[in-house]
Amino acid sequence: MSGPKWRAAEDLFREFQALGRASLLCDIQDSHSGNMAVRRTGDRGQDEIVVTATGSQKGDLEPGQICFLSATETDFGYYKASSETDIHARVLALPGVRASMHAHVKDLVVATLDDAPKPAKPPDFVPVDPLAWRHLGGVIPVDWFAVPSGSPELARTIPERLAAHPLTVIYGHGAVAKGRSLREAFFRLCVGNYAGAVVRAMERLRVDVGAVRREVAADPGRALAAPPAPYAVEGDERSDFREEEEILREFVKAGHRIFESRLSPFHTGSMSVRGVDTMLYAPKASMPRDVGGPLLGLPLAADPADDAESAVHKAIYAASDFQSVMHCHVAEAEAAARFVYPGETAPAGRIVPIDAEGSFFYLVIPVLPPDTPAAELIRALHEYKVAVVRGGGVWAVGTQSLSEALHRPSSLREICLYRIGAVERGLDLRRMEPRQAGRW
Repeated sequence: MSGPKWRAAEDLFREFQALGRASLLCDIQDSHSGNMAVRRTGDRGQDEIVVTATGSQKGDLEPGQICFLSATETDFGYYKASSETDIHARVLALPGVRASMHAHVKDLVVATLDDAPKPAKPPDFVPVDPLAWRHLGGVIPVDWFAVPSGSPELARTIPERLAAHPLTVIYGHGAVAKGRSLREAFFRLCVGNYAGAVVRAMERLRVDVGAVRREVAADPGRALAAPPAPYAVEGDERSDFREEEEILREFVKAGHRIFESRLSPFHTGSMSVRGVDTMLYAPKASMPRDVGGPLLGLPLAADPADDAESAVHKAIYAASDFQSVMHCHVAEAEAAARFVYPGETAPAGRIVPIDAEGSFFYLVIPVLPPDTPAAELIRALHEYKVAVVRGGGVWAVGTQSLSEALHRPSSLREICLYRIGAVERGLDLRRMEPRQAGRW
């Protein structure tokens, strides 16, 4: 075989670089951790693996840190590729898999830690949120390894797990995801980390996570809102309103902020702006810089072919004069929607701000059940402008702009963080809540 092929096609390098930066920004990597790999057809028609170099900074990748390897030979050390390239090669050999990614998904890793003696098989992780349940399945495998990086045992087990699951956890270390594209693998890692963040926030609020898991497993259709649409690997470059420069900038800014502020995992959530007879719509609202997602122009009129997400946007516009709508999946709000006050037996139907700014904007924020009809959601949005659907995310509206809608889930996350912090400190939320909130 010829010597190392140190080169990087510009478009592929940009993709690696953008997702590397995004993974650092959303804190699922440290400065040098993790690796990414893609299987593709090379310039001469040969099957090759493209993988990040060992020790490279994923947030600041250089062209020379992308390695191009034969997919049929396994002597990877010569190429300075990732020490886990053999694992990637075996994952990329699975049917339909074109990309794989390893990341230090800290929230998910912490949520899967235990203090049982090792070696032992840790319990698999069971998510309680609609994103992970839909996109990753009802169980995420977790395995302990004596050598959790580059070992033969790891190279054997990880591909076996990914043959049956979208994502698998290496105990105390991180996770590996497969995908039809690198973006899908990154999406799965972000959704997995979100699932861990939801469980961790529930634990901090002293929610009985085991009871929630039993409820979700017994009847996910009742415990969770309508499932999100499957992840689409094509169409991210589509933009139906490029000529509308001002509104385009608003969508791009909002997408960046949703991702960077952890208001929704990568390529989840949705946002829209009302037009005369059309709706400008982003079905992958959480968009890092240099990655983006589809920006669509859809008729305002309801269509039987509409998916559940866009149908809610259209229903809100049909029954209101709101100018913008946003749907996000805020981990802290998902957890807060399951909070049970001491002495009570059911989750609260509201979130009451205890911080100064939150109390200034919202006396209370309603929490609606998962099967809430669109008409009831719209009624709540008319009254409060933001609402949490238990097992279904946060819906918000704006009367003037997309920025106005964005402010609401951003404020809500802070409100929930203060409440979580107060419970962690052993404080009594009832005593901290404004008196007038008790009359809601």
